Amino acid sequence: MMYRVPGFGSAQRLSDYFKGLAPGLFLRELCLRPGAVGALCPSSRHLARHMAKQVPASGDGLVVELGAGTGVVTQALLDSGVPAHRLLVIEYSGPFVRRLRKRFPHLNVVQGNAADLRRLLPPEARVRAIVSSLPLCSLPAPMTHSILEQWQHLLHDNGVAIQFTYNLRRPKWKNQLRAQQTGSKIIWANLPPANISTFSFKTAKLPAPRHEHVSAEPYR
Repeated sequence: MMYRVPGFGSAQRLSDYFKGLAPGLFLRELCLRPGAVGALCPSSRHLARHMAKQVPASGDGLVVELGAGTGVVTQALLDSGVPAHRLLVIEYSGPFVRRLRKRFPHLNVVQGNAADLRRLLPPEARVRAIVSSLPLCSLPAPMTHSILEQWQHLLHDNGVAIQFTYNLRRPKWKNQLRAQQTGSKIIWANLPPANISTFSFKTAKLPAPRHEHVSAEPYR
């Protein structure tokens, strides 16, 4: 399937986009672990900002980012006002972890598997938001089930889970998540387009999906 991305009208802009990637790192990880990376390109800053906006502006507890990759969403979370001491970044890939620690020396970046999330958290830690870039559609079904069960256990009534997917319909993993979907937004200015879903474990009405039609900006 070919996607038309608004704003990429010239070969020069597309070339500039690829020059902005971490040199060789993302493509190398994609070749070594295609199912775990799950995308041809890192997330755009536009997508990252919209994910960060879904995090509750106030409340106790940690904001946990899963699958931080090159750190685009991490930066958006910090820019949105999430305090560094309240942000816990979890990434499985060693090369990505090393880059994240170098880029964000003031953050707690943990190398580990999201399926072991409870074990990776500090003792007695509370979680108010989980911001996930995990490729749930391409992970093995038992691992996806384990990850979603962790969310169910960790998120209290005021917490949210935020996940994006390139599956613009209804991915199978949503059927395993015992939570109320409270938001859905397609970001067309991403390569490829992505759907951001927000979930709560308390009753809430699902608003109609909104579509974001804007010109794409430089990616990172």
